[in-house]
Amino acid sequence: MTDVTQLAHTLAAQHESGDTLVLPTVWDTWSATVATEAGFAALTIGSHPVADAIGSADGENMEFSTYLEVVKRITSTVEVPVSVDVESGYGLAADELVGRLLDAGAAGANIEDVVHSEGKRVRDRQEHADYISAIRNATDAAGVEFVINGRTDAVKLGTDAFEDPLGEAIARIQLLEQAGARAVYPVGLTTADQVSRLVQAVSVPVNVTAHPVNGHGAGDLRSLIELGVRRVTFGPLWQKWLSEVSSTQLKNWA
Repeated sequence: MTDVTQLAHTLAAQHESGDTLVLPTVWDTWSATVATEAGFAALTIGSHPVADAIGSADGENMEFSTYLEVVKRITSTVEVPVSVDVESGYGLAADELVGRLLDAGAAGANIEDVVHSEGKRVRDRQEHADYISAIRNATDAAGVEFVINGRTDAVKLGTDAFEDPLGEAIARIQLLEQAGARAVYPVGLTTADQVSRLVQAVSVPVNVTAHPVNGHGAGDLRSLIELGVRRVTFGPLWQKWLSEVSSTQLKNWA
């Protein structure tokens, strides 16, 4: 537990520094090693790229134990903090989820509000905040400054789910901050105005997903920093870009 405790402390300090963190989203020991050798000080593990790498599918279709085996291999390979995307929690109670994540060496986790195991049911605001709060309490009880990245899909789900998706996202991330999230992740933002409004709504870092080459709809890394974004991850986009580039090059040999 000592190593995880120190790594989580480091990750929490990085989030509180005021600097913008770029956390490459990795899926195996190779990608994790490439990212750390490039100089990144922390990483995220994405459920989507891991699922693609092992022949499964995103949406909590992997066995959680299988997923954690990948996580353990990565955290055992690198010396930087690693945050893990656990979707909506794989149906686990907060205490069990936290215990298994800490055992796997995770210093933080993304937790979203779409419950894939229940027909993609969307948790209501308070239900999701309560789950985040329970996870915060469990990590505090373990003495670990675990970095919870509270995710909402409100903008991504759009008007099919909410009358005002952006307003819903703002309300949700504010509740998640109050519940103990050290970062918030309103996925689906595509414009500078959307990003600016979400950044201004909370005091903790707002996470946006960017393409490692093409950036974000709101601009490149410098533009995101100017908008106040303090956490950037790649989701499945780095893996997809590598796949596209490799496929193009390999066609010359086929």
